[in-house]
Amino acid sequence: MWRIAIFLWVTLLVSLAWCDEGHHHELTEDEVGSVHFATSCSPAVEKSFNRAVALLHSFQYEDTRRAFEAIAAQDPKCAMAQWGVAMSHYHGLWENGDTAAGRVALHQAQEVASANPQTTAREKGYIDALAEIYREDGDKYSHAQAFELKMAALQAANPGDSEAAIFHALALDIAAPKTDKTFANQRKCGDILEPIFAKQPHHPGVAHYIIHCYDNPVLAEKGLGAARMYAKIAPASAHANHMPSHIFTRVGSWDESISSNQRSAALAAEAEKTSKNGEARDQRLHAMDYLEYAYLQSGRVRQAKSVLDEMNSLLPVAGLTLTGDYATAAIPARYALELGNWEEAGALQASSQGTPWAQAITWMAVGVGNARSKHLERAAQAEQTLASLREATTKLTNPYWANQIEVQRREVAAWIAEANGKNADAVTLMRSAAELEESMDKSPATPGAVIPAREMLAQLLAEQNRPTEALAEYEADLKLAPKRFNAVYGAAVAAEAAGNASASARYFQELIDTAVGEERPELVSARKKVVEKKVASSK
Repeated sequence: MWRIAIFLWVTLLVSLAWCDEGHHHELTEDEVGSVHFATSCSPAVEKSFNRAVALLHSFQYEDTRRAFEAIAAQDPKCAMAQWGVAMSHYHGLWENGDTAAGRVALHQAQEVASANPQTTAREKGYIDALAEIYREDGDKYSHAQAFELKMAALQAANPGDSEAAIFHALALDIAAPKTDKTFANQRKCGDILEPIFAKQPHHPGVAHYIIHCYDNPVLAEKGLGAARMYAKIAPASAHANHMPSHIFTRVGSWDESISSNQRSAALAAEAEKTSKNGEARDQRLHAMDYLEYAYLQSGRVRQAKSVLDEMNSLLPVAGLTLTGDYATAAIPARYALELGNWEEAGALQASSQGTPWAQAITWMAVGVGNARSKHLERAAQAEQTLASLREATTKLTNPYWANQIEVQRREVAAWIAEANGKNADAVTLMRSAAELEESMDKSPATPGAVIPAREMLAQLLAEQNRPTEALAEYEADLKLAPKRFNAVYGAAVAAEAAGNASASARYFQELIDTAVGEERPELVSARKKVVEKKVASSK
């Protein structure tokens, strides 16, 4: 039934977004949100410029580029049109933009601004700030930090320009260190955006960036208001429909996440028909990964399998980036490992395409699956491959992803140690994996680890008949990733084995409140346990 509803809903949006000849029309504020970005460009392009910025704020980069290029053709003296093209190539949070093309557009913006005396100092400030991103010296992180400082100065110099404040807030999130667990930048971002959101509740960028800045276990609850508004602000945007699920995932609201990503995936699939690169497919796969995650956490096994089957049926497209590559690797790994299908996980085939850190997801699943099904030679090969991928990533001067791969290597090594009867070594290795993983925040490319290392540690301890310790680790895991199916069930079973009846009852009840259906035997067992406990307490 939901497929029919989604189809009709998307058909309505597509009919709004396309005219009979199959050409784009200019989407309205009701479809993409309301933005007012003052420029010195021709009044004839004002409406189109605001629409282009609205698309930019929703990361609809391909549509954004097309819109700004049309503005530049209509008004060649509009330097900010070339700024918009350059911004469409800068995917700071995704780390997958076209730097070379963006640098060309940035230089064009500088040339037009220099030649046109009507270009304002404020507009030159936007261009100058973006130039930090496209410098040819230094690394991406130093560029992002310099961009944030320039945007902060631009905001301070133009206190009446809410767009400068909004883009500065985004820059704060992009430049935030992945190891800062105080989330200082993200808090500053929220402090900037929340007052603007109260004044401009239909601005797509404000809602969008609040979600990004609060997409962490500490601040997620604060993002629920924006999450529940964003898709209403920009209903024609695949990304706007997906983004709320970043917050819904953080708080374990699986039904809301499912609804968001069903709509997003359908819109992205429709956009693929006219996409000239891999951006629409990236969006589609990104939504599908979040959808897979939510289906698995809510006990919907058949629907999780349908996502995997759909992904496997897709014809390949050129131009996929980390966003799509990550999802392509993560979806089958999630399906096998979450359900404990160790042989299936061990048989996964890793792609030789994409970044080392996307390939590492599959090798982690292969390693864990083979270790847990006692195919230790194959598991050892996976661990060695992960070590090689970590080294390759280190040479690319990307310590964040190198450390993520190291977490996965330690997970595999821990399960190998467990299979070899080295219980203490297994726990030590897995605890070190959990500590390393929790020293970093997750990437926006994923709803979360395929299985959190802390959760694997709890599983190890439970298998070693150490239920009290296992319960403590499950509870620590659930503080960071609430309502994960296996963690809630594991906590219930561990609490019961440890003689903690109240905790056991609470977690069994939480599982039946969170998950649905009878596809997971754990859920059927939880329902029986709750009934038994209620009967026993009534006597």
